[in-house]
Amino acid sequence: MPRETLQVALGPHRYSVERPWGHLPDGPGRISDVACDAAGRVYVQFRTDPSVDPPSPGIVVLSAEGERLAAWGESVADGHMATVHPDGRVFVVDRDAHEVTIFASDGRRIGALGQRHVPGAPFNAPCDVAFAPDGTTYVADGYGNSLVHRFGARGDYLGAFGGPGRRGGEFSTPHSVWVLPDSRVLVADRENNRVQVFSAEGAHQRDILDLHKPMDVHGGPEGSFYVTDQVPRLSWFGGDGKLLGRCRPVLNGAHGMWRDAGSGVIYLAEQTPNRITRLVPA
Repeated sequence: MPRETLQVALGPHRYSVERPWGHLPDGPGRISDVACDAAGRVYVQFRTDPSVDPPSPGIVVLSAEGERLAAWGESVADGHMATVHPDGRVFVVDRDAHEVTIFASDGRRIGALGQRHVPGAPFNAPCDVAFAPDGTTYVADGYGNSLVHRFGARGDYLGAFGGPGRRGGEFSTPHSVWVLPDSRVLVADRENNRVQVFSAEGAHQRDILDLHKPMDVHGGPEGSFYVTDQVPRLSWFGGDGKLLGRCRPVLNGAHGMWRDAGSGVIYLAEQTPNRITRLVPA
Protein backbone atom coordinates (compact mmCIF):
# COMPACT_ATOMS: atom_id res chain seq x y z
CA MET A 1 0.00 0.00 0.00
CA PRO A 2 1.23 3.55 -0.69
CA ARG A 3 2.61 5.51 2.23
CA GLU A 4 0.64 8.58 1.16
CA THR A 5 -2.71 9.05 -0.52
CA LEU A 6 -1.88 11.52 -3.27
CA GLN A 7 -4.43 13.77 -4.92
CA VAL A 8 -4.43 15.78 -8.14
CA ALA A 9 -6.88 18.28 -9.58
CA LEU A 10 -8.19 18.89 -13.08
CA GLY A 11 -10.08 22.15 -12.92
CA PRO A 12 -12.70 21.74 -10.16
CA HIS A 13 -12.36 17.93 -10.13
CA ARG A 14 -10.11 16.14 -7.64
CA TYR A 15 -8.78 12.61 -8.00
CA SER A 16 -7.06 10.14 -5.72
CA VAL A 17 -3.94 8.64 -7.31
CA GLU A 18 -3.70 4.83 -7.15
CA ARG A 19 -0.47 3.23 -8.35
CA PRO A 20 0.56 0.61 -9.21
CA TRP A 21 -2.93 -0.67 -9.97
CA GLY A 22 -4.18 -4.05 -11.14
CA HIS A 23 -3.08 -7.67 -11.05
CA LEU A 24 -0.65 -7.54 -13.97
CA PRO A 25 2.20 -9.87 -14.96
CA ASP A 26 5.77 -8.83 -14.20
CA GLY A 27 6.92 -9.43 -17.78
CA PRO A 28 7.95 -9.67 -20.45
CA GLY A 29 6.78 -6.51 -22.15
CA ARG A 30 6.17 -2.87 -21.39
CA ILE A 31 2.72 -1.46 -20.69
CA SER A 32 1.89 0.63 -23.75
CA ASP A 33 -1.82 1.48 -23.57
CA VAL A 34 -5.08 0.91 -21.71
CA ALA A 35 -8.75 0.93 -22.72
CA CYS A 36 -12.14 0.09 -21.18
CA ASP A 37 -15.29 -1.48 -22.56
CA ALA A 38 -18.89 -0.56 -21.76
CA ALA A 39 -18.97 -3.06 -18.89
CA GLY A 40 -15.98 -1.44 -17.20
CA ARG A 41 -13.48 -4.18 -18.05
CA VAL A 42 -9.95 -2.83 -18.48
CA TYR A 43 -7.76 -3.95 -21.41
CA VAL A 44 -4.05 -3.40 -20.78
CA GLN A 45 -1.77 -3.43 -23.84
CA PHE A 46 1.70 -4.98 -23.44
CA ARG A 47 4.43 -4.32 -26.00
CA THR A 48 7.13 -6.93 -26.59
CA ASP A 49 10.00 -7.46 -29.02
CA PRO A 50 9.18 -10.61 -31.03
CA SER A 51 12.83 -11.02 -32.00
CA VAL A 52 14.03 -11.61 -28.44
CA ASP A 53 11.07 -11.97 -26.05
CA PRO A 54 9.24 -15.27 -25.49
CA PRO A 55 5.60 -15.45 -26.67
CA SER A 56 3.31 -13.71 -24.19
CA PRO A 57 -0.16 -12.13 -24.15
CA GLY A 58 -0.45 -8.76 -25.82
CA ILE A 59 -3.64 -7.96 -23.89
CA VAL A 60 -4.38 -8.56 -20.21
CA VAL A 61 -8.02 -8.03 -19.19
CA LEU A 62 -8.82 -6.80 -15.67
CA SER A 63 -12.04 -6.22 -13.78
CA ALA A 64 -12.86 -2.73 -12.54
CA GLU A 65 -11.49 -3.90 -9.19
CA GLY A 66 -8.16 -4.86 -10.77
CA GLU A 67 -8.54 -8.65 -10.77
CA ARG A 68 -7.17 -10.50 -13.78
CA LEU A 69 -9.95 -11.96 -15.93
CA ALA A 70 -8.14 -13.07 -19.08
CA ALA A 71 -4.97 -12.75 -21.13
CA TRP A 72 -4.69 -13.21 -24.88
CA GLY A 73 -3.11 -11.83 -28.04
CA GLU A 74 0.09 -13.86 -28.24
CA SER A 75 -0.01 -13.32 -32.02
CA VAL A 76 0.54 -9.57 -31.60
CA ALA A 77 4.08 -8.77 -32.73
CA ASP A 78 4.49 -5.19 -31.46
CA GLY A 79 1.35 -3.82 -29.85
CA HIS A 80 1.52 -0.03 -29.72
CA MET A 81 -2.02 1.16 -28.88
CA ALA A 82 -5.35 -0.56 -28.24
CA THR A 83 -8.86 0.88 -28.53
CA VAL A 84 -12.22 -0.67 -27.69
CA HIS A 85 -14.90 -0.03 -30.31
CA PRO A 86 -18.37 0.95 -29.00
CA ASP A 87 -19.63 -2.48 -30.13
CA GLY A 88 -17.03 -4.25 -27.93
CA ARG A 89 -14.45 -5.24 -30.54
CA VAL A 90 -10.84 -4.60 -29.56
CA PHE A 91 -8.59 -2.93 -32.15
CA VAL A 92 -4.86 -3.48 -31.53
CA VAL A 93 -2.36 -1.41 -33.49
CA ASP A 94 0.40 -3.93 -34.25
CA ARG A 95 2.99 -1.34 -35.17
CA ASP A 96 5.91 -3.29 -36.63
CA ALA A 97 3.54 -5.73 -38.35
CA HIS A 98 1.95 -2.73 -40.18
CA GLU A 99 -1.53 -3.90 -39.24
CA VAL A 100 -4.49 -2.96 -37.06
CA THR A 101 -5.71 -6.32 -35.78
CA ILE A 102 -9.37 -6.66 -34.77
CA PHE A 103 -10.25 -9.03 -31.93
CA ALA A 104 -13.48 -10.12 -30.33
CA SER A 105 -13.64 -9.29 -26.63
CA ASP A 106 -12.63 -12.88 -25.83
CA GLY A 107 -9.41 -12.59 -27.86
CA ARG A 108 -10.46 -14.27 -31.11
CA ARG A 109 -8.97 -12.61 -34.19
CA ILE A 110 -11.89 -11.56 -36.38
CA GLY A 111 -10.34 -9.17 -38.90
CA ALA A 112 -7.76 -6.54 -39.68
CA LEU A 113 -7.03 -3.26 -41.43
CA GLY A 114 -3.92 -3.23 -43.61
CA GLN A 115 -1.82 -6.18 -44.78
CA ARG A 116 0.23 -7.91 -42.12
CA HIS A 117 4.00 -7.55 -42.56
CA VAL A 118 3.51 -5.55 -45.77
CA PRO A 119 4.67 -1.98 -45.17
CA GLY A 120 2.87 0.63 -47.23
CA ALA A 121 -0.36 -1.33 -47.70
CA PRO A 122 -1.31 1.26 -46.49
CA PHE A 123 0.40 1.45 -43.07
CA ASN A 124 4.07 1.98 -42.29
CA ALA A 125 4.48 1.46 -38.52
CA PRO A 126 1.10 2.90 -37.42
CA CYS A 127 0.40 4.29 -33.96
CA ASP A 128 -3.26 4.57 -32.97
CA VAL A 129 -6.89 4.05 -34.03
CA ALA A 130 -10.15 5.85 -33.22
CA PHE A 131 -13.82 5.81 -34.27
CA ALA A 132 -16.27 8.49 -35.39
CA PRO A 133 -19.97 8.54 -34.47
CA ASP A 134 -20.89 7.54 -38.05
CA GLY A 135 -18.62 4.46 -37.91
CA THR A 136 -15.65 5.89 -39.77
CA THR A 137 -12.32 4.56 -38.48
CA TYR A 138 -9.21 6.76 -38.33
CA VAL A 139 -5.67 5.36 -38.07
CA ALA A 140 -2.71 7.57 -37.11
CA ASP A 141 0.15 6.23 -39.25
CA GLY A 142 2.92 7.96 -37.42
CA TYR A 143 6.36 6.37 -37.57
CA GLY A 144 7.10 5.49 -41.20
CA ASN A 145 4.34 7.70 -42.63
CA SER A 146 3.00 11.09 -41.54
CA LEU A 147 -0.62 10.36 -42.41
CA VAL A 148 -4.05 9.74 -40.95
CA HIS A 149 -6.03 7.11 -42.87
CA ARG A 150 -9.83 6.88 -43.06
CA PHE A 151 -11.88 3.69 -43.38
CA GLY A 152 -15.64 3.31 -43.77
CA ALA A 153 -17.81 1.45 -41.27
CA ARG A 154 -17.34 -1.76 -43.30
CA GLY A 155 -13.58 -1.38 -43.58
CA ASP A 156 -13.53 0.19 -47.05
CA TYR A 157 -10.56 2.51 -47.57
CA LEU A 158 -11.51 6.19 -47.90
CA GLY A 159 -8.07 7.74 -48.32
CA ALA A 160 -5.67 9.67 -46.11
CA PHE A 161 -4.70 13.20 -45.16
CA GLY A 162 -1.53 14.83 -43.91
CA GLY A 163 2.11 14.48 -44.92
CA PRO A 164 5.47 15.29 -43.36
CA GLY A 165 6.14 18.84 -42.22
CA ARG A 166 5.39 21.55 -39.67
CA ARG A 167 2.64 23.55 -41.34
CA GLY A 168 -1.02 23.17 -40.44
CA GLY A 169 -2.25 19.79 -41.67
CA GLU A 170 1.25 18.30 -41.76
CA PHE A 171 2.73 15.91 -39.18
CA SER A 172 5.90 14.76 -37.52
CA THR A 173 4.86 11.51 -35.80
CA PRO A 174 1.05 11.60 -35.55
CA HIS A 175 1.11 9.46 -32.41
CA SER A 176 -2.54 9.38 -31.33
CA VAL A 177 -5.98 10.11 -32.77
CA TRP A 178 -9.43 10.68 -31.26
CA VAL A 179 -12.81 11.72 -32.67
CA LEU A 180 -15.07 14.11 -30.75
CA PRO A 181 -18.88 13.69 -30.63
CA ASP A 182 -19.26 16.43 -33.28
CA SER A 183 -16.97 14.37 -35.61
CA ARG A 184 -13.95 16.66 -35.37
CA VAL A 185 -10.72 14.67 -35.45
CA LEU A 186 -7.91 15.31 -32.94
CA VAL A 187 -4.36 14.22 -33.79
CA ALA A 188 -1.47 14.29 -31.30
CA ASP A 189 1.30 15.58 -33.58
CA ARG A 190 4.05 14.53 -31.20
CA GLU A 191 7.30 15.94 -32.57
CA ASN A 192 5.56 19.19 -33.55
CA ASN A 193 4.42 19.65 -29.92
CA ARG A 194 0.75 20.15 -30.71
CA VAL A 195 -2.65 18.59 -31.13
CA GLN A 196 -4.18 19.38 -34.50
CA VAL A 197 -7.94 19.65 -35.04
CA PHE A 198 -9.47 18.51 -38.34
CA SER A 199 -12.87 18.16 -39.92
CA ALA A 200 -14.18 14.66 -40.48
CA GLU A 201 -12.80 14.78 -44.04
CA GLY A 202 -9.34 15.96 -42.94
CA ALA A 203 -9.48 19.74 -43.41
CA HIS A 204 -7.14 21.44 -40.91
CA GLN A 205 -8.99 23.75 -38.52
CA ARG A 206 -6.65 24.76 -35.70
CA ASP A 207 -3.73 23.79 -33.46
CA ILE A 208 -3.75 23.23 -29.70
CA LEU A 209 -0.35 24.38 -28.44
CA ASP A 210 1.45 24.60 -25.04
CA LEU A 211 2.17 20.86 -25.19
CA HIS A 212 5.49 19.01 -25.10
CA LYS A 213 5.56 15.83 -27.17
CA PRO A 214 1.90 14.84 -26.71
CA MET A 215 1.54 11.09 -26.40
CA ASP A 216 -2.19 10.38 -26.26
CA VAL A 217 -5.43 12.30 -26.81
CA HIS A 218 -8.70 10.98 -25.43
CA GLY A 219 -12.28 12.22 -25.14
CA GLY A 220 -13.78 13.58 -21.93
CA PRO A 221 -17.26 14.59 -20.78
CA GLU A 222 -19.41 17.02 -22.80
CA GLY A 223 -17.12 17.18 -25.81
CA SER A 224 -13.96 17.92 -23.82
CA PHE A 225 -10.70 16.02 -24.21
CA TYR A 226 -7.51 15.04 -22.38
CA VAL A 227 -3.91 15.07 -23.56
CA THR A 228 -0.93 13.32 -21.95
CA ASP A 229 2.51 14.69 -22.72
CA GLN A 230 6.15 14.31 -21.75
CA VAL A 231 6.45 17.30 -19.40
CA PRO A 232 5.02 15.00 -17.85
CA ARG A 233 1.42 16.05 -17.26
CA LEU A 234 -2.23 15.45 -18.05
CA SER A 235 -4.12 18.39 -19.56
CA TRP A 236 -7.90 18.79 -19.85
CA PHE A 237 -9.30 20.96 -22.64
CA GLY A 238 -12.80 22.06 -23.51
CA GLY A 239 -14.18 21.37 -26.94
CA ASP A 240 -13.25 24.94 -27.89
CA GLY A 241 -9.60 24.23 -27.08
CA LYS A 242 -9.58 26.21 -23.82
CA LEU A 243 -7.41 24.72 -21.08
CA LEU A 244 -9.65 23.61 -18.21
CA GLY A 245 -7.10 21.98 -15.90
CA ARG A 246 -3.70 20.37 -15.61
CA CYS A 247 -1.95 17.98 -13.25
CA ARG A 248 1.09 15.72 -12.89
CA PRO A 249 -0.28 12.28 -11.98
CA VAL A 250 2.63 10.12 -13.25
CA LEU A 251 6.41 10.20 -12.97
CA ASN A 252 7.62 10.21 -16.59
CA GLY A 253 4.60 10.72 -18.80
CA ALA A 254 1.76 8.35 -19.76
CA HIS A 255 2.11 6.66 -23.15
CA GLY A 256 -1.62 5.87 -23.24
CA MET A 257 -4.80 6.65 -21.33
CA TRP A 258 -8.53 5.99 -21.14
CA ARG A 259 -11.43 7.52 -19.21
CA ASP A 260 -14.13 5.06 -18.17
CA ALA A 261 -17.31 6.95 -18.97
CA GLY A 262 -19.38 5.07 -16.41
CA SER A 263 -17.21 5.70 -13.34
CA GLY A 264 -15.19 8.74 -14.43
CA VAL A 265 -12.00 6.86 -13.50
CA ILE A 266 -8.97 7.80 -15.62
CA TYR A 267 -6.43 5.06 -16.40
CA LEU A 268 -2.87 5.98 -17.39
CA ALA A 269 -0.39 3.56 -19.01
CA GLU A 270 3.16 4.23 -17.83
CA GLN A 271 6.32 2.64 -19.21
CA THR A 272 8.89 4.03 -16.77
CA PRO A 273 8.10 2.61 -14.27
CA ASN A 274 6.07 -0.12 -15.93
CA ARG A 275 2.56 0.14 -14.42
CA ILE A 276 -1.00 1.40 -14.59
CA THR A 277 -1.86 4.52 -12.59
CA ARG A 278 -5.53 5.09 -11.81
CA LEU A 279 -7.16 8.45 -11.03
CA VAL A 280 -10.34 7.93 -8.99
CA PRO A 281 -12.79 10.83 -8.52
CA ALA A 282 -12.40 11.94 -4.91
